[in-house]
Amino acid sequence: MKILVGISKAPDTTTKISFTDGNTKFNEDKVQFIVNPYDEWYALVRGLELKEKNGGTVTTITVGGADHDPIIRKALAIGADDAVRINTEATDGYLVAKQIADYAKDQGYDLILLGKETINYNGAQVGGMLAEMLELPYVSIASKLELEGTKATLERDAQGGIEVLEGELPMVVSCAKGMAEQRIPNMRGIMAARSKPLNVVEPSETVALTEVVEYSLPSEKGDVKLIDPENMDELVRLLHNEAKVI
Repeated sequence: MKILVGISKAPDTTTKISFTDGNTKFNEDKVQFIVNPYDEWYALVRGLELKEKNGGTVTTITVGGADHDPIIRKALAIGADDAVRINTEATDGYLVAKQIADYAKDQGYDLILLGKETINYNGAQVGGMLAEMLELPYVSIASKLELEGTKATLERDAQGGIEVLEGELPMVVSCAKGMAEQRIPNMRGIMAARSKPLNVVEPSETVALTEVVEYSLPSEKGDVKLIDPENMDELVRLLHNEAKVI
């Protein structure tokens, strides 16, 4: 079984966010980058579990420059067999999906796994576009995935319960909490990662469909107003006139 796992980098959650170039570019100065947690904890680890159970290989794929290599090496240390980096800037979700699709279309992957979204953009776009480009079935935000031969059984949260789906491989799946448990790379894995293949390929000709006009930080939180629980009329007035939520 050939499994492909999408890996992307994201700022550590403790990062202090700022922007440069007239608020059109994220300031990466002194930022600690990590593997996007949804990609690492759920997509990659579940892919490794399926490989360990059914045999096969796990390859990671990343769209980005050489600055992505450290997070790719971490994925290799966790247990991926090899990695592919498409050597172009990930400017939007469409471009990322198109680059992965152009690479994967002739590779014969049985299963493509991605995190449900990245923690820096929260777009959740790549999985659906990738599946459409490859003309494959797609299940989003899956919390469980089991394989029996070429049949996949998946679960995902639904309003009031759990939705169970079945489909035939190959397919694309975006992974959410519950899919797997985080793995910490051990020393053996870290040492082995140094010699595992990291294949850099040049991008296909693709034009991004969107561009960043401006970033802005959320408004600072204002002072808290405490209302006497007996004074419901005042609470309603504030919610209506100031908070404008009713």
